[in-house]
Amino acid sequence: MSDRTLAEHFLKYSAMKLNEHFGQISRCAAMLSADQVWYRPNESSNSVGNLLLHLRGNIRQWIVAGIGGAPIERDRQAEFDRREPIGTEKLVDDLRAAVDESIAVLERSGPETLLAIFAIQEYKISGIGAVLHVVEHFAFHTGQIITTTKWLLDCDLSLYDERGHRRDGRDAGVP
Repeated sequence: MSDRTLAEHFLKYSAMKLNEHFGQISRCAAMLSADQVWYRPNESSNSVGNLLLHLRGNIRQWIVAGIGGAPIERDRQAEFDRREPIGTEKLVDDLRAAVDESIAVLERSGPETLLAIFAIQEYKISGIGAVLHVVEHFAFHTGQIITTTKWLLDCDLSLYDERGHRRDGRDAGVP
């Protein structure tokens, strides 16, 4: 397998995972009321709204700006500090736009991008490290949003049945 083919597979899979995680996030956000989106059980916890702001900032900083070179202004702490509600639809739309921008960067990337070193958030990191960071980070906070939704609504959001098979019928050989 060539370096280009390997890079294409990795980048395509990363984009697919970001889209899947976004799908779970948007499904949860649509189920929650505005008050639930901004609910915090305590001051040490983040609301779903804060997590949506944070994911947008992170993916734009690391992929759109960090790898893609687009200018970005980000106040990371403000993502967590915000208490005044923003509408759920706007939060989800803004995150969708950031995911789409990031996927566009991934689609025009190749092995040279994955091996290049970028300065992101005062870190020196390879392109592959940056992409892995974003996908892992997105998955982590997706899990938090799912768990919060389950707690607030007492509902089953599992994508898998009792045998660990996908409920959506997808059988592409990947989880």
